[in-house]
Amino acid sequence: MKILQVITSLRMGGAEKLIADMVPLYREHGYEADVLLFDGSDTPLKKELEEKGIRVFQVGRSTRVYNPLFILKLVPYLRQYDIVHTHNTACQYFVALAKLISGSRVRLVTTEHSTTNRRRETRWFRLVDRWMYGCYNAIITISGKATDMLSSYLAKAGKIYTVYNGIHLPVFFNAGPFAKNEIMAGEFFLVSMVAGFREEKDQDTLIRAMALLPDNYSLCLVGDGARRPVCEELVKKLGLERRVVFLGVRNDVPRLLKTSDVVVMSSHWEGFGLAAVEGMAAGKPVVASDVPGLAQVVDGAGILFPVEDARALAFHIEHLMNDQSWYQQIAGLCLQRASEYDIRKTVDAYEKIYEDLYKGRIEKRRGQG
Repeated sequence: MKILQVITSLRMGGAEKLIADMVPLYREHGYEADVLLFDGSDTPLKKELEEKGIRVFQVGRSTRVYNPLFILKLVPYLRQYDIVHTHNTACQYFVALAKLISGSRVRLVTTEHSTTNRRRETRWFRLVDRWMYGCYNAIITISGKATDMLSSYLAKAGKIYTVYNGIHLPVFFNAGPFAKNEIMAGEFFLVSMVAGFREEKDQDTLIRAMALLPDNYSLCLVGDGARRPVCEELVKKLGLERRVVFLGVRNDVPRLLKTSDVVVMSSHWEGFGLAAVEGMAAGKPVVASDVPGLAQVVDGAGILFPVEDARALAFHIEHLMNDQSWYQQIAGLCLQRASEYDIRKTVDAYEKIYEDLYKGRIEKRRGQG
């Protein structure tokens, strides 16, 4: 079976990391799996896939991913694969349109990586989305909450499956930590957050929390994005330059998490808290904002705090560091919770959907013959 994963780019993000982890496993299981990017800019995840022998195609090399010419460029790819699986909004729309004009009988699958989406607030988008999702043979969401919300939004949209995201658990649990002085000088408790600098990630609240903590608490922020300069300016404004380090995009995230004392996700919203799972798998207490996507992962294991409440976040971080018994209890619960999100379970669920669609297509062809 030939499967093509289509995504806007392989920059840092949960969906992007999921593809980088899953596609090599599809290959191991005997599938011919490739990746197509709307923005083929070089990134660590793209390099990682190419080094593993995965074919990575591109229809552009720009962050301007809503280029109508991509629709025509997609047509030949749709004729070469049995399954085309899209991720992100631009890919969902353009692949649906490409199939419409191509005459291809390819089976389309899409994953909705968000619990909700702002475009759903517009009536016009609802009509367009009902058409678009109707072009897909299978729609996958990353949580039960996301499935409920999408079903309500679309009313009728075919079969919707819930498949939880997963990670390579041993990669994080067995990672070797850095010496802390390799990250910054001094003796300190290390807090970390791994996320792109986008509006929804809200690194601002975590930076403000650091200003409320004693001087022996330091923060490393891993990732890049449009809002990084805004956060760097906030660090300067609060006089935290010696306590906050911006590490950019890294390919050694498991080691960085293993070096951390506490892992934080302070997002305004999340589709699925993959970075929180990674922190848990590293054996660290995770403190996260109480929002859909994060709450389903963290509640009952790690610690939740109200969105944008820097004071509550600072309190929980300091409590963990001052009470080792509490720290060990939360770390243990987090590690136990991480075991529920094994990438192998995710891959098995996706492959089952692919196989069901593929077999249905073969049977239909035989019936027509």
